[in-house]
Amino acid sequence: MAEQNSSRGTGSTAGGRSGSFLNDTRVRAVLYQILTIGAVVAIAAYLVNNTLTNLAARDIATGFGFLEREAGFDISESVIGYTPADTYGRVLLAGLMNTLKVSVIGIVLATLLGTIVGIARLSNNWLVAKFASVYVEGLRNIPLLLQLFFWYALIQTALPHPRDALQPLEGFFLSNRGFRFPYPVWETGWTLALVGLALAAVATWWLNRRAGRIQGETGRRPNVIGPAVALFIGLPLALWAVAGAPTAIDVPELTGFNFRGGARVTPEFAALLVGLTLYTAAFIAEIVRGGILAVPYGQTEAAVAIGLRRGLVMRLVLLPQALRVIIPPLTSQYLNLTKNSSLAIAIGYPDLVATANTSINQTGQAVEGVAIIMAVYLTVSLSISAFMNWYNGHIALRGGRK
Repeated sequence: MAEQNSSRGTGSTAGGRSGSFLNDTRVRAVLYQILTIGAVVAIAAYLVNNTLTNLAARDIATGFGFLEREAGFDISESVIGYTPADTYGRVLLAGLMNTLKVSVIGIVLATLLGTIVGIARLSNNWLVAKFASVYVEGLRNIPLLLQLFFWYALIQTALPHPRDALQPLEGFFLSNRGFRFPYPVWETGWTLALVGLALAAVATWWLNRRAGRIQGETGRRPNVIGPAVALFIGLPLALWAVAGAPTAIDVPELTGFNFRGGARVTPEFAALLVGLTLYTAAFIAEIVRGGILAVPYGQTEAAVAIGLRRGLVMRLVLLPQALRVIIPPLTSQYLNLTKNSSLAIAIGYPDLVATANTSINQTGQAVEGVAIIMAVYLTVSLSISAFMNWYNGHIALRGGRK
């Protein structure tokens, strides 16, 4: 009897310990996470296995080996050199560069336009404020795809054919085939000139930082504008001259029903850029307006009281403080513009999605093609977010000081 009671007591104790182990919230939390991860991995493994089985049953090749095969199709424009004899990997790279080109230019233009319109909405001039309000409310509430169709159709119908092209200056032609203009025959001198511009920008940034440090120590700010202008003009010219000072210019000319030579802005690129810029600028304008209104009005009163003009109040007092409110939502708009550029396929601009779609149609490897598109947009979006988060942290107040 004693042994039975002892064994029962031991069992009861073990059961109690087991129950207390499962009742621990931390243990349950870890257990639930393990079970959730296991379920996700199992579902993913099932989907991958099912996909590979179906592809094998249809005799469809898998993997990314197709990227090394010849593409065999041309695209209307490319930032980098590309011919139909190049590989699928090359044409996808060309599409990515086209996407980055329109995204970067669109972000810059939308930021400038959105800032101007946002400030205009706060103007004391009734007509300026109402015009800015109509612009914001109108463009924000029209789907972007319809706006792209509108701008593309406008360019195609409002501009003349190449034979009747508008010619504002000698060598410049504007028609429904795009805008053609003279362009230097690219040689080493022009590459070095661009390097000079980049070096001048870095040197100007360093001079500006140095001037700010000296101003904080002495109260006097050294002149930066003069040296900056000299750097931006002198350094590129010097490098251009060292490389032989190339001056050959490729001038466009009409041959048959279209132009050849020079550089061009295609109708597809122009319509996409205008649509993305105007649409995104409408949202940025509201972000800028809200950021300015978030600054206490006492800041404006104090600036006016010491004799600052309205323009200086906005530039030196309100915008620097509003920037800390503006940056986080502005990041979202930059991401939206980059992702909205995928609508380029609707008007024939050869961006990443368009080139990948043609590659998928020719190779039948849809899974790999879509995976490449998703990976690229994810990488670009995370890069933009990382940069904007860094900048937001750079301008954030620390301990009551910048």
